[in-house]
Amino acid sequence: MNTSLPVLFVSHGAPMFAIEPGQAGEQLAKLGRELTQPRAIVVISPHWMTRGEVCVTASPHPETIHDFGGFPDALYELQYPAPGAPPLAQEIVDLLNDAGWKARLDARRGLDHGAWVPLLYLAPEASTPVIQVSMPMPIDTHSALRLGQALKPLRDMNVLIVASGSLTHNLYEFRGASTHGEAYVKQFAAWTAQALTAGDTAQVLDYRRLAPAAERAHPTDEHFLPLLIALGAAGETYQTRVLEGGITYGVLAMDSYLFNSVAQARTEPTQFNRGNANNA
Repeated sequence: MNTSLPVLFVSHGAPMFAIEPGQAGEQLAKLGRELTQPRAIVVISPHWMTRGEVCVTASPHPETIHDFGGFPDALYELQYPAPGAPPLAQEIVDLLNDAGWKARLDARRGLDHGAWVPLLYLAPEASTPVIQVSMPMPIDTHSALRLGQALKPLRDMNVLIVASGSLTHNLYEFRGASTHGEAYVKQFAAWTAQALTAGDTAQVLDYRRLAPAAERAHPTDEHFLPLLIALGAAGETYQTRVLEGGITYGVLAMDSYLFNSVAQARTEPTQFNRGNANNA
């Protein structure tokens, strides 16, 4: 029986998601209660990009980075005090180097908001060790898929892989408090859902050419590429669960996706045991 953990792509939206959970936060909280207790959580976020190499956090107590400005004071008071897991971080570096990446530990880096904000809902007790992996520059859809493939063995080590990005991310059209979703946002989200539920990774790799309004939904790639990382870690065949998150600020589609191995998808998930997993 396949006992690999699933892979999760989350849309982390704007920093205000930390205090305005909405439909997306409710979906992640529900999922967190369903998932099997992992040894650790490994998060990839576009808010940590490193040129020519992949870095892996190795602090035993990673700080909560408030990498945004101009928001309410309540956001800067939030902390996500999850422990790190330096021994596992070294295993991840070894995996990446063996797969042909140039990887190293970073003992000083903490968790940026692309990592800790969705974890506020997915694992609110902050007792499970968290490691963040950077996105290397340059990176495109194919290299993002390959990065996910390099991380795939972690699933068999009881590690939950969370690729954090945004299903759409056009901040040039940010609509403030508006909850009305632009038509192109809905079209792009629907196209992506169709491709993913069909297991058609090839379409997603070529989304820039095939998806409706791709360049408008993503003027730059970095918030979409975590989805390719998740697909790489999911493997060649997978089953997809859509976590519908609605649309915030008019332009941020907040859907998330859970990918299970086909054999694993036939089994029922066990309850997420909120125990301490500090022995990672």
